[in-house]
Amino acid sequence: MSTAPRAQIIVRNTRPEDFSAIMELCGEVYPTAPPWTPVQLESHLRVFPEGQFVAVDQTTQRLVGMAASLIVWWDDYDSHTTWRDFTDRGLFTNHDPENGRTLYGAEVMVRPLRQGRGVGKKIYQARRDLVERLGLLRIRAGARLRGYHRHAKHMSAEEYVIRVVRGELRDPTLSFQLKQSFHVLAVVSGYLLHDPESLGYAAVIEWLNPLVATSADFAGRDPRFQPKPPQPPPPVTA
Repeated sequence: MSTAPRAQIIVRNTRPEDFSAIMELCGEVYPTAPPWTPVQLESHLRVFPEGQFVAVDQTTQRLVGMAASLIVWWDDYDSHTTWRDFTDRGLFTNHDPENGRTLYGAEVMVRPLRQGRGVGKKIYQARRDLVERLGLLRIRAGARLRGYHRHAKHMSAEEYVIRVVRGELRDPTLSFQLKQSFHVLAVVSGYLLHDPESLGYAAVIEWLNPLVATSADFAGRDPRFQPKPPQPPPPVTA
């Protein structure tokens, strides 16, 4: 029995002609939220074209994913800063390549019907390659807790994240990011307004560039958000 060949996905930098497809993608991923606007997308390309990516199916030439990012000086912010402030209302005009050492991941989207097929992995690899090429220290982002609304009545957002990190629960966004070598630093409220899935909660996540990070950069992580160590196999009995 023959099977269809796996789609060939390329990740490249965003172009102006991608804007309409990006806005269409927004409608699929965030049906109750306004999409990125042409004004915002034009601003991204003006201030930091290298940090904007799209994933394209080479067979159909259809855009199946996108990512948007900027460089920030983290000391200008704190873990409880909202998405709106981290991105200057989605315009990225606070992009600070002269001082910043942190790539802030403002957005990653994959078409719902293409999720779980390696598109997100390629987008995240493109981001890591960019950080290494620019010599930045890390990627940080707010992972909106897409599955939290199902558990909010009987656990806090922090408990939810701890259980996701331990593998006891699965979150559609955070579980994937943990597999991409991100670690949770904190859980914050009010990150995204009017988000019925996360109820405004997000996990602040980090990936450190192994080419420049030191042991001090890894120190001080909250032990509550560390994954469970692998369990040894049961003893073999005769």
